[in-house]
Amino acid sequence: MHTRTISMILGAMLATGAALAQAPDQKQPSSTTQATQNDHARPHHAANPDQMAKHLGKKLNLSNEQVEQIKPVLENRVQKMQALRDDSALSQQDRRTKAHEIMQDSKNKIEAVLNDTQKQQFEEMLQQRRAHHKSQPTAQ
Repeated sequence: MHTRTISMILGAMLATGAALAQAPDQKQPSSTTQATQNDHARPHHAANPDQMAKHLGKKLNLSNEQVEQIKPVLENRVQKMQALRDDSALSQQDRRTKAHEIMQDSKNKIEAVLNDTQKQQFEEMLQQRRAHHKSQPTAQ
């Protein structure tokens, strides 16, 4: 039952992200110019570090102090990932490698704030997300 609830929440988040990714971004003059720069670009929704921190706080039963410690880590990750997507000089392989490094670094920093039980729950969340993403067909 618990796994089903988490799966439904993650599915809703992904669906919301897809819907937001299709909406025009008011900050950028044209969303099509970015897509044409990288033919393999997937739609990206604007990540909200505050929402992500609140979500983790709820799922992992974090204290307010822990949520406040995690927010800057998430903000930094969002900024680095956006800069990475904007860098058209990198090859797709280099971009993937750097993205993996950014995600691993933020994961390590988040885990440093968590207790052992929360770390275990966090790892389970990540495994479920990976399994869900692997089951999704990729557009080529």
